[in-house]
Amino acid sequence: MVYSIFISENCKKSNLYGSNNILKDEYILRIENVTKDFPGIRALSNVSFKIKKGDIHGLCGENGAGKSTLVKILAGVYPHNTYEGKIYFNDEEIKFTRFSVRQAIEKGIAIVYQELALIPEMTVGENIFLGREPEHKGTISWDRLFSDAKEILKKYKLNIPFAAKVSALSVGKQQMVEIAKALSQEVKVLILDEPTSALTDAEIKSLMEILKYLKHNGVTCIYISHKLEEFFRITDNITVLRDGLVVNTVKTADTTEEKVIAMMVGREMKERFPVRNRKIGEKILEVKELSTQDILSQGKIAIKNITFDLKKGEVLGIAGLMGSGRSELVTTIFGEYGKHVTGEIFLEGRPIKISSAREAVNYGIGLVPEDRKKMGLVLMQAIYKNISLPNIRKFSNALSIDKHKELNECRKYADSLNIKTPSLFAITESLSGGNQQKVVIAKWLMSTPKILILDDPTRGIDVGTKYEIYKLINQLAEDGIAIIMISSELEEILGMSDRILVMHEGKCTGILEQKEATQEKVMALATGTKNYSEV
Repeated sequence: MVYSIFISENCKKSNLYGSNNILKDEYILRIENVTKDFPGIRALSNVSFKIKKGDIHGLCGENGAGKSTLVKILAGVYPHNTYEGKIYFNDEEIKFTRFSVRQAIEKGIAIVYQELALIPEMTVGENIFLGREPEHKGTISWDRLFSDAKEILKKYKLNIPFAAKVSALSVGKQQMVEIAKALSQEVKVLILDEPTSALTDAEIKSLMEILKYLKHNGVTCIYISHKLEEFFRITDNITVLRDGLVVNTVKTADTTEEKVIAMMVGREMKERFPVRNRKIGEKILEVKELSTQDILSQGKIAIKNITFDLKKGEVLGIAGLMGSGRSELVTTIFGEYGKHVTGEIFLEGRPIKISSAREAVNYGIGLVPEDRKKMGLVLMQAIYKNISLPNIRKFSNALSIDKHKELNECRKYADSLNIKTPSLFAITESLSGGNQQKVVIAKWLMSTPKILILDDPTRGIDVGTKYEIYKLINQLAEDGIAIIMISSELEEILGMSDRILVMHEGKCTGILEQKEATQEKVMALATGTKNYSEV
C-alpha cells in the first residue's frame, strides 16, 4: 500500500495533469482528490486527473480498481455528500444531491451501462424518450416523438429503425438505442461502461465509427473496457486505476498494451496464459446427434446433430460467432434449454437423460453461465449464501441448517479462489465483476463436479483476474475434472483448449486438435468455409 500511495502522490506532482500554461477551459472534467468509502473498504483514494474536451478518454484497471465507483460519482449515482474531493465540469464545481442522475443529465453527463436499461416491448422511439415524452394538450404527441427519434438517429448516423420493437434488435443495436437515448438529452460527456462485452466484431466496428463521429461533433467520451486492444483503436488518453488509486494517465500513442497491463496489475506479465501440465484421461462424456428446437422461434433448430466426446482432465473449447448455438448447446446438455431434444448423451459409458439443472447437478455437471448476474447469482443475497445455494443439502437435515459448517465450507472455497471481500456476509452485488465470477465458480466447485461447463468465464473481467481464472481452469483439469469452455475471444480459446469444437449456425463444422488449430482455421470453420485446410 505504501508503494501505491507513492505512485499516486508522484502522479499528482507530475505534469500528467496538464502544464500550467494549458487553458482551464480546455478540460471539460477535472477530478481532484476524490475519495470514496464503503463499509469495510476504500473504493477510491485521492483520485485526480483531467479529461480534455472532445477526447475519448480510456479508463482501465482490474476489477475492484474503482472504475465503476468513479463513473457513478460523475453520473450522479453517488451524491456529493457521500465522497470527499471536488469535481469540476467546464471549470464549475458540481455537487449533485441525492437521487441526482437527472441533475447530471441536465448538466450534460450521461452513462450507458453494460447492463442495458431498455423496455423490450416498447419501440426504439419510445425507449429514447421514456419519461420525457413530448406532449400536446396533455397527451403524448406520438408524431413528434417518432419524428424526433428519427431525427436523432439520422443526426448521429445510428442505423436503427425508430419504430421497431427493442426486443427485435440485436444486442449491438440495443446498445445504439442506449447511446441515442443519452444523445437525445444534448449530452456533452458520454460514459460507456464495457460497451462491447456482448457485441460481435461487426457491431464493435460500427460502435467505433459512431464514437469517432461523436468526437468529431464535440462530444467527450469516457470509455471503460477490459479489452485493451480497443483503447488503442479509439482513445486519445488512458487513465489507469489500481486499488482505488491513479497509477498514471498517459497518451495512448505513447504507450503499449504491455505497459498498460503492467500498470494495471502492478507487475510485468510475460505470458497471457499459464503453462499447462494436464494428463488427459479416459472418455467421460459422449454426445451423439444432439438436436433441439429454438425456444424463441417456433420451428427453428437451435442446434443440429452435434456429436463430440469429452475426456477427464481435458479442456474442450467451443468457438463460434455470436448466434452460432454455443450457449444453446451447453444449456441443452445441462437440461435448461431445449424441451424438444433428440439425440443421446452418455456419462461414463451409461446413457442418461437430463431435463433439469437439478438432474445435471446430481450427475456431477456444473454450469457457470454466460450472464452471471441474471443466471448465476442472487445479487441481493450474502456471498456465502450464493456459494452454498446448490449445495445446501450438505449442511441441512430435516429440521435445520448447520450454519457453522456452511460458513466454514464457504470460507474454504472463498479463500482458495482469493475472493476479495471484507466479509462473506457482504451482499454479492457489492463485489466487482471478477469476484462475482469467482463466487459462481466457488459454488460449483463445492458441488465437486465431474464436468464443469464455463460459458464465457472471463467476459467483462480484467487481465489480472483472467490469469487467475486460467490458472484455476488448469488446476481443475490437472485434478481430473473435464471442462467445456466457451469463449468469444479466439486468443483465449487457442491459449486454453486441448481441442476446439467450432460451431456455425447451430452445427458443428469441425473439431481441431490444439496443435493444428490456428486463428485462420477456426474462423474459416466459424464462418462456414468448407475448405478450411487450405487457409
